[in-house]
Amino acid sequence: MNLRSGRLKGKMTSDAAQFTSSLDFDQRIFLADIQCNLAHTTMLKEQGIIPEDDADQILQALNELEEEGIDALDIDPSVEDIHMALENYVTSKVGEVAGFMHTGKSRNDQVATDLRLVLREELSTIQAHLLKFISGILDLADRHTETVMVGYTHLQHAQPTTFAHHLLSYAYALKRDYERVKDAYKRVDMCPLGSAALTTTSFPIDRKRTCELLGFSKILKNSIDGVSSRDFISETVSSLSILCITLSKICEELIIWSTYEFGLIEIAGEYSSTSSIMPQKKNPDVAEIARAKCAGVYGELVAILTILKSLPQSYNRDLQEVTPHLWSAVDSSHSLLNITADMLSTTEFNQERGEELAEANFSTATELADLMVKEKKLPFRVAHQIVGRTVSKAIEEGLKPSDINPKYIDMVAQELTGENLKLDGKLVKNALDPKKVVRTRNVIGGPAPEMVEEAISNLREFVDREIK
Repeated sequence: MNLRSGRLKGKMTSDAAQFTSSLDFDQRIFLADIQCNLAHTTMLKEQGIIPEDDADQILQALNELEEEGIDALDIDPSVEDIHMALENYVTSKVGEVAGFMHTGKSRNDQVATDLRLVLREELSTIQAHLLKFISGILDLADRHTETVMVGYTHLQHAQPTTFAHHLLSYAYALKRDYERVKDAYKRVDMCPLGSAALTTTSFPIDRKRTCELLGFSKILKNSIDGVSSRDFISETVSSLSILCITLSKICEELIIWSTYEFGLIEIAGEYSSTSSIMPQKKNPDVAEIARAKCAGVYGELVAILTILKSLPQSYNRDLQEVTPHLWSAVDSSHSLLNITADMLSTTEFNQERGEELAEANFSTATELADLMVKEKKLPFRVAHQIVGRTVSKAIEEGLKPSDINPKYIDMVAQELTGENLKLDGKLVKNALDPKKVVRTRNVIGGPAPEMVEEAISNLREFVDREIK
């Protein structure tokens, strides 16, 4: 069937047909388009809008196409899109009665419905894989609740923590990413079918029935909004972009920590490469490529927002160009999610190096200041000054945290306050011991093993609840 023959003379040039065709990325919505037509034709039959026998022929042809697959279609740019290719297929099977299939609907509401059907499935899969990633992190954290390492701020040694505690920072970030994707799903799961071109139709269609047949949770209540809204796409890609920030940060830390200077982790060989000229090299190529690919997802979001920002309401052909950016963002973020999860799960943490760094550079200084507040009732800012000067002096003299004792602290305190603190030697030693300091952080969200174990348990409950 030549859709142009009624209103237009002649054919598009081959260049114009190719330029405006959406067939290259329409293949993604092939099965959804069949489901959309099956639901609509079933409703038309039930409502008595089209003859029952004709409807049955159309439904049979659609089911045959679903079995044969997309290769059964005539994929020709002159056809414009998948919807016309599908209609032409049904026409070849049942003749002109195939035209009844399009009664009371437009390609405008049809494509909007197809996109939502496919995206709904994609988001369900991404949600499942996010839960799997969180679960994998919890398994890894379970093995490292007492594995001490130094925490960083400004990429400088800050305070002692544990590898499990750090891993949970990933888990909680991914939990929020999951919740964002899950929330975006609600806006995807809305049925525009029946909006037709923009003002519905005079046929007595039953929009609730097609909504039910396609498994949507609700109907889009305004028909103009139904065909023109793509905010569900921008919201989805925004959520995926934020997920990619989390994934990129994980990859960044794996890259940094795997360097000789840090030496905290060993990335598995399956996720590394070597140099073409330097045989000793083990490069974190997968993490680096993942970090770069995240930028591509952000680019897709900017492209989508830029296309949508100036469009008048109702359908505009510009909307067609949103679709490839959507699928690119979905595919990239999904593959990034899975590769990062697999890479992290096989990464080995160097416990000896973790302890060495935690003990090396006065990461326990805050606890020493807190000790002065607790035992000597000093204002924290005074204690902060004494400890800061103590650390500075010790570094100048080449001393380690384990070399600091009450006498050394009193020497500094005398200079600053004119008084000796006379702290208990055992308390000072404990305050400078990273493992003991970690155990004192038994506040909600802290690195003390019991708090981390409680957090792991809570997150496991969350994952189990969401899976059900």
